[in-house]
This record gives sequence, structure tokens and C-alpha cells, in this order.
Amino acid sequence: MNPRVWYLVRDFDRGRDFYKRLLGFDETYVDWDDKWSKLERGQMRIALGEGEPTLGGGVAALDVPDLRGFTERLRGEGVEVGTIVELAGMRLVDVFDPDGNRLQLTEDVP
Repeated sequence: MNPRVWYLVRDFDRGRDFYKRLLGFDETYVDWDDKWSKLERGQMRIALGEGEPTLGGGVAALDVPDLRGFTERLRGEGVEVGTIVELAGMRLVDVFDPDGNRLQLTEDVP
């Protein structure tokens, strides 16, 4: 089973741009009438819809090969990025979309 998360964003076009351009998701479906889309990156699938964000929901976790480089690029784009934490065998960091929805970026480390 592939992980799936539903995020609501106030501005549909801005949200789609964030997930596609900055996080590298592919958009596989768009419903222009109801303003929602399906996005995929690896095994992670996200449904993105226009509406008022509910910030207590699920959190998408995305594996990236160079966490530090990826987060620096996001910071350069003005994205809110937390502090990188190192746990046994992995690095992780919280990233927030323009509406405050939280995602986690992860990287396996030897």
C-alpha cells in the first residue's frame, strides 16, 4: 500500500506549484471544477484540494538523497524549513507549505 495524505490549501494554483516545482511531485490528475489534484513522488501520493487547511492532520514523509542541499534550495525559495535532526541512521526536517501544512523530508545516513 502506498502512503497517501490529503492537504487543503487556500490558493490551489500556488499549492500545486509548491508541490510540483519545489518538491518534485508529478501531477497525475486535476479536477478543475472542484479544484483538487492527485500528486505523486516515488511511493508517496498526495491529494491536494482548495479549502481551509486543517493543520492537525497527517504528515507526508519524503525521502531525499541530499537533505541538506534540498533544504538549502527550499530556504532560498522562501520556504519555511525547520532544523535538521539526526536520529539513528537518518536525518529529518520539517518543511511547511505556504498554508502551514507540515511535511517531513528524510534521508538515510550510514
